[in-house]
Amino acid sequence: MLPITDTVAIPLGEIDIEAIRAQGAGGQNVNKVASAVHLRFDIPASSLPEPFKERLLKLNDQRITREGVVVIKAQEFRSQEKNRAAALARLQQLIRRAVVTPKRRRPTRPSLKARQKRVDQKVRRGRIKALRTKFEME
Repeated sequence: MLPITDTVAIPLGEIDIEAIRAQGAGGQNVNKVASAVHLRFDIPASSLPEPFKERLLKLNDQRITREGVVVIKAQEFRSQEKNRAAALARLQQLIRRAVVTPKRRRPTRPSLKARQKRVDQKVRRGRIKALRTKFEME
């Protein structure tokens, strides 16, 4: 189980983890060992509560496909176990980010003093600019 909150956890059976060969430099080892990890997590088919799924699908994240599948590639470590742990940690972080309910914004108005200050500044600025005009003498 991958814990998300105190009450919600994802069964590891819902997460598809595949070992692949890592990209980039690595000498002879890189061509022999599949140390990178491809993690896939299908949001609509998961056992997550519906509000979590909705928020996750609304996230503007490049790792989420149109079909609602989270794809994470981890290849920063040389060992497959560390990459697997890193991929699971990233998935956990992504879901936790979506779980947090955003605080509702309460519309506010500027105070009377703030409005007066703004008008005073505009008047002052206008007077400075008025002094720049050239007067023609007759």
